[in-house]
Amino acid sequence: MDISGLQNWYLDSCRRHDVLPNSKVLSWFSKAKVQKSCKQKCNFVVLLNQLKDDDIPPLIDVFQAIDSSDIDAVDILHHESTSVLNEDYILSLMNAVKLKLQVIDLSNASVKDFLRDLFRVGLPCHVLNLRSTHVQKLDMAGRFMRLHTLNLDFCTSLTTLQKDCFSCMPNLMCLSMCETRVSNLWMTTAVLAKLPSLLELRFQNCLCCKDTGPCQSSSSKEKKLENNEDRPNVINICSYSEELSVVTGCDALQTSTDETVIDFLSLQESFTVPEVDEGTDDSSEVDEVKLSGYLQNLLKESSIPLPSLFRQSKLQNEIQENDGHLLHVQKQPSNNVSGTMNKDIWHHPSPICFERHYREYMVASLPRLEVLDNLPIGKMERETSKTIFSQYYEYLPYRHNHKKSVVNILQKREMGTSGIYCQNSSKLKKKYCHGRSQCFFSRSLSAAKFGSSTWPFLNPVSDFIYMSKEETKRLRPRQFEYHPSDSSLMAFGTLGGEIVVINHETGNIIGYNSSIGAMNSVLGLCWLRKYPSKLVAGADNGCLKLFDVNHVPAKLGDTCGSVVVNFEDFEQLTSVHVNSADDKFLASGYSKGVALYDISSGRRLQVFTDMHQEPINVAKFAHHSPFMFATSSFDKDVKMWDLRERPERPCYSASSSRGNVMVCFSPDDLYLLVSAIDNEVKQLLAVDGRLHMDFNITSTGSAHNYTRSYYINGRDYIISGSCDENVVRICCAQTGRRLRDVYIEGMESGNSIFVQSLRGDPFRHFNFSVLTSSMRPTPKQEIIKVNLLASSHYADESSQGQDSHLSCGLGG
Repeated sequence: MDISGLQNWYLDSCRRHDVLPNSKVLSWFSKAKVQKSCKQKCNFVVLLNQLKDDDIPPLIDVFQAIDSSDIDAVDILHHESTSVLNEDYILSLMNAVKLKLQVIDLSNASVKDFLRDLFRVGLPCHVLNLRSTHVQKLDMAGRFMRLHTLNLDFCTSLTTLQKDCFSCMPNLMCLSMCETRVSNLWMTTAVLAKLPSLLELRFQNCLCCKDTGPCQSSSSKEKKLENNEDRPNVINICSYSEELSVVTGCDALQTSTDETVIDFLSLQESFTVPEVDEGTDDSSEVDEVKLSGYLQNLLKESSIPLPSLFRQSKLQNEIQENDGHLLHVQKQPSNNVSGTMNKDIWHHPSPICFERHYREYMVASLPRLEVLDNLPIGKMERETSKTIFSQYYEYLPYRHNHKKSVVNILQKREMGTSGIYCQNSSKLKKKYCHGRSQCFFSRSLSAAKFGSSTWPFLNPVSDFIYMSKEETKRLRPRQFEYHPSDSSLMAFGTLGGEIVVINHETGNIIGYNSSIGAMNSVLGLCWLRKYPSKLVAGADNGCLKLFDVNHVPAKLGDTCGSVVVNFEDFEQLTSVHVNSADDKFLASGYSKGVALYDISSGRRLQVFTDMHQEPINVAKFAHHSPFMFATSSFDKDVKMWDLRERPERPCYSASSSRGNVMVCFSPDDLYLLVSAIDNEVKQLLAVDGRLHMDFNITSTGSAHNYTRSYYINGRDYIISGSCDENVVRICCAQTGRRLRDVYIEGMESGNSIFVQSLRGDPFRHFNFSVLTSSMRPTPKQEIIKVNLLASSHYADESSQGQDSHLSCGLGG
């Protein structure tokens, strides 16, 4: 059918539907005729903002016959408009074209409900532009079999990619997600790895590029870089002005006010890409710390778009490194393996771009990818990215580099063979090579299960409500502890002063007591080991009690007494901890000293004053010595003490660069894990306080980002979380390499759950629990269990928000 015949079909359909022909639609046919007469590609462009509901049924009739017409392609554009169209009509119109639907452009359109239906049904289009739409949950379960380009730029409500959101897009080649709020590097790459045809990806854009393809002006320089592959560790750097012209195609880069950004010195020399060396990335780390903090502060203001990174140039020049020397950007060549990339040339980055070694991680994890952030990926960059990935990240736990079948490992265990070759060239590797030992197979099983569980299982365990004649009340946990010998039990204290013991496997309440004091937060809990039915609890009003859970009623709201011992109050208490002999415990608080109590008599034996210059947030006994304990203080010091020496002078003192939030011993007392404000996490040798491992977690820039860290899997790994973030980071305690980040997220856009405290499960590998806090829509605290060895997709039950800074910095 020719275009004139198609137009006559439209006029007949208007008569059948008893509507007047739309003059705009007739003009579209005229434009198509002109294109056909000029032997150009004949595109029929539909502008939905020029239509009314009555215009759509005749167009649907026409589109059902358009595949057999002279029209080459149909584009449907729905930008902002004053008219409101029936969304069912719009979706029917889009799906009426089967083979020739080329572009669907919904950029800036307010079509929130429509997008949900579109994602569910799917479209036969080739290009889908959702730029600046209110996409909150990218759950594209419908069929998008022909889609090759998807644009999600400026979808600032989009925080995460759903597990199967791209499952029906086998031909998707180009994906753009600039200035979204996607931040989870691990989950995002796992989702993207399922796209078999993905070649071009960007989370930030080059200054001169509007699509995902490689910057056209960079091709000549990329060839020069490829010619250097005979010297894989050396990259030649041109002068900065020439380098920018290579990547951006711009002779001179200017800000929006036409001011020159900064004068850079020429870099007429070459530099060497470092081999595996933890101390070679200082300048890059400082930049990432500053930019990540700046970005996250902006993200809290949901209505403010992220600015160009060019505006941060002056700030970057003032960043000071740890050794006190100023970091001048013009004197520091980029560490990026491409040799042409500099943080200052990117616009509209998503938070994921500020993850440490983001580009190298993406390149190593997505081997089919050809272009990332408008920069082509060369052979040399792929090899270097693999090296950097192996230096800073773990693909699987316990140095496993390939996914293995759980069944095969169990078969080998039964046959008494490991089937796994281990090198013994270093002491570290020997620790992981146990041959046929039970420990070896246990770790191998953990690695296999971990590899098959990309989306960890998250399960809330503290959502309890009790009703009385006077009120309906929800329990709000403030502190919790696993039981040291019963793998099913957990105790938590609430903001209302209640003590609750639960079976966290079944969700049943074992005991409840509210006698610790009305409306006082329980900040300290500690089980006794030799007397497993007893635990010490302390509240922020200084109240200290010893409970016996065997005598605690199992009914919510019951106030029957179960207190064994009442202790003298310790004002402004933040933590309690019992020694390994179960005869004494320490109490610390918002003071410069700690108090020592005798459990059997209930007496306070001694108060050690002026141990620090600032308040002591946490005091912890060693696991195997009843006399040794460590204190962490906001004065930036961690100190080791010995009760046998009457704590007047510490055994040693170690310092952090920021105030310390907490300290804990490794299960074998070999190490101290120290957590300071804003993600400063270090592991010290317990014998003398020397630094053993700096985990180099990126700071946010917040002075109220109180960080807590604990061991899991014995002392093999650590978990770390902070009260201004919704992420738990898992790192290897021996190498410092990051294994995974687990994001605790909810359904509502713009809100986030924040990590208030966390604990590792002492009985289950790669299991831990997180105490989360929220303020919206109502204040809520919740304990969420995380299992990294079981797969699920948890998001629906999560609540979101932020707790006050006054309580987030207290206790462990």
